[in-house]
Amino acid sequence: MIDLWFVIIAFLWTGYFVLEGFDFGVGMLSPFLGRNEGQRKQVLQTIGPVWDGNEVWLITAVGAMFAAFPAWYAGFLSSFYLPLTLVLAGLIVRGVALEWRGKLEHSSDRAWADVGIAAGSALPAFLWGAVFADVLLDSGVAALVGGAFSLAVCLLHGAVFLALRTEGVVRRRARAAAMGTLVAVIPLGIVALSSIPREGSGAVWIAAGTAMALLAAGGSLIWRRREGWAFAATAGAIALASAALFGTLAGAPMPGLTLEQAASGPYTLNVLTWIGLAILPFVLGYQGWTYWVFRKRISAPGGAAQVQRAQTGIGQ
Repeated sequence: MIDLWFVIIAFLWTGYFVLEGFDFGVGMLSPFLGRNEGQRKQVLQTIGPVWDGNEVWLITAVGAMFAAFPAWYAGFLSSFYLPLTLVLAGLIVRGVALEWRGKLEHSSDRAWADVGIAAGSALPAFLWGAVFADVLLDSGVAALVGGAFSLAVCLLHGAVFLALRTEGVVRRRARAAAMGTLVAVIPLGIVALSSIPREGSGAVWIAAGTAMALLAAGGSLIWRRREGWAFAATAGAIALASAALFGTLAGAPMPGLTLEQAASGPYTLNVLTWIGLAILPFVLGYQGWTYWVFRKRISAPGGAAQVQRAQTGIGQ
């Protein structure tokens, strides 16, 4: 049961990184790719129906850590109290800005909301990479590299997502942004890859190396205007990087703490398993349905494809 719940928690964190990754990227890019009000609405409508649902993965991952591995939960939160508080602050600012932007009448107020969306996306995108790099290597320099790499990957993932979901000038700018972001992603990824502990298993190295290859492939595919495949590549790269991360943490999720020491008792884990089996399929099914409903490309206001505008609450 202990190994099973570690895998479940790794899966939940991976889902969060993949889904919130493009949310963060879109939020950071929105002031730059949307150069007038109509284009900014177009950009934000791509994540309008899904951003809050994507955050559920974080809540579930942290809740599962608390229930299944309370010592890990306590050690993780207490060791990174300040950066995790800043992550929470960024998520709150971003959420408030996204909800209120469409209700603001003055352009100056919307400009402040755009700053909140961008800053509230950039802060968690950087800090999650910094925190987990510090867990792995216990080094301030590694934390900075991990944060920079995480931030750059989110920008790439968000740009590819925008190229997949939009039309017109925003789509072209998103493709250009994705290609430009690769200039930072590849060297930062090489440095991050070289920082993996040498005692890491072969599977961890294979996952990390494949993740780097997929990031490069995503750039090639977006250049060829194969946005769907490019998004699959960047999503796969994030998933494999997360697998490498948790594969490295499998023996000791925190320094000096093994999974067995961190785990709850057998009764608690059994109860959690039955609850998870009952709830998880509905959560996955609902989120899959949401993405299917809002799968069409979005044009700038005044175009033909405004199928989401009335339902997102953003930009109205």
